[in-house]
Amino acid sequence: MTSIPEALLWCLSAGTAAAVVLAALSIRARGQRADLRSRLTTAEEQNSATLHSNTELSARLRATEAEIRHLAETRLPDLTMALAHPHVPVPGLLDTRFAGTDADRALSAVLEQVSDAITKERARVDAAAQSTLRGATTTIQALLYRLQTALQEMQHRYDDPDVAQDLLNADFLNEQALRRVQATGVVCGAWPGLTREDSYLAELVVGATSRLRGYDRVQISNQLRDPIAVVARAVEPVAIVVTELLANALHHSHRELPVTITLQQGNRGASVLIDDYGVGMHDDEIKAAMELLAGENDVLLTQLGDPPRSGFAAAGQLVRQYGFGVHVEPSPYGGVRAVVYIPGDPLLTVLDESAQPMSVMAPMPHRPGVPDRSASVLPTGTASPAAAAPAPAAPAAPAAPAAPAPQRDDRFEAAPPVQQEGELPRRRRRKPVSESEESAERTASPPPRSPEETGSRWAALQRGTESGRAAVQSEPPRSPEGNAQS
Repeated sequence: MTSIPEALLWCLSAGTAAAVVLAALSIRARGQRADLRSRLTTAEEQNSATLHSNTELSARLRATEAEIRHLAETRLPDLTMALAHPHVPVPGLLDTRFAGTDADRALSAVLEQVSDAITKERARVDAAAQSTLRGATTTIQALLYRLQTALQEMQHRYDDPDVAQDLLNADFLNEQALRRVQATGVVCGAWPGLTREDSYLAELVVGATSRLRGYDRVQISNQLRDPIAVVARAVEPVAIVVTELLANALHHSHRELPVTITLQQGNRGASVLIDDYGVGMHDDEIKAAMELLAGENDVLLTQLGDPPRSGFAAAGQLVRQYGFGVHVEPSPYGGVRAVVYIPGDPLLTVLDESAQPMSVMAPMPHRPGVPDRSASVLPTGTASPAAAAPAPAAPAAPAAPAAPAPQRDDRFEAAPPVQQEGELPRRRRRKPVSESEESAERTASPPPRSPEETGSRWAALQRGTESGRAAVQSEPPRSPEGNAQS
């Protein structure tokens, strides 16, 4: 038997061990390659996800920048415009994906802060402007009142008809300027500027009419049952409101169309209804007018237009301060109907006609049948001075009083003829007197007149002269039946 050399055995053993080691190393290398390949795949996926995320972040960053530019260039300017003009829309986000996100909430917070800052600054600037206007209008109003007094004194001093006519025209122009200054001052929070005594509602309406151009177009119908008067503190505010509503009716209707005023008495107050036959108002205009007339919100001068239209705003301020009401609506005649409601408690009272007779310029009340003398419009517990007087048997002219009223000439007939609507006021005829009595009257010095009496007499003369000339130049007035409202 042939023996294998020991050296060869050692070589074979070493080769076998090397093969085993090589096999192990090969297996390990394959595992490492697979692990490296897996790591490389994972790294490639992560790199791809990172690139995609970076792309999305870049797109979102560009969208955010676009939203910021949109905020600065479009939304903020439109917001400032919408604060002055509510009908202007404010656009929203460009990209709806931001809705409800932190970016959307941040942009909305910017809009709210800018809106609050602009609103406060506008209110501050407007308050400063109103304060300046309030001081200026108060001074101008006082000067115009002094001018009015001077013109009335000149009317009393000069007897030349031409000079008197020029003074009447100047006084009327002064009244126009005074009305505009007064309304502007009221809008700015100023006091109306006059304190009067208790005045008949019919006289108040006639006085408000005389402040306007085109007063000859106004037809007044007095449906009051009692001699209702407005208390002293509310006379001028009610007169201002009626004047502004009349000015609106005259301005927005043709100069040949009439404007009708109806005085009505209710159970709890009295109303002044103003109807015109003009162009009317749209629903949004009526809504805006009612917001101003309600007087619930503070009015900014910038909200009154350019040039400012202060009539409704002034009326709203007085409504809020004195407690009466104003309502506008479409008129059944196609124009606009304005209603001024004056509550009986505490703004109305009833005067004694024998102690304080009504002006001849005021329209006579329509009292068919037996007149109702209830004082329903007065505060509780106040009785009408005329309630205890016996009612006449028929709607004839009122009987002469038992005693002559103060400052009344006994030579005049006590019962003046009833003035029909649309007619000029009729003077009462004098009783015949002897020449000796007439000469004695000329030599006797007349009693001194108070400034209030002189002013009221000249105001009545002015209104009578103007209305008389307007009636002569125009066509004859219509009959009362043709002017009656439904």
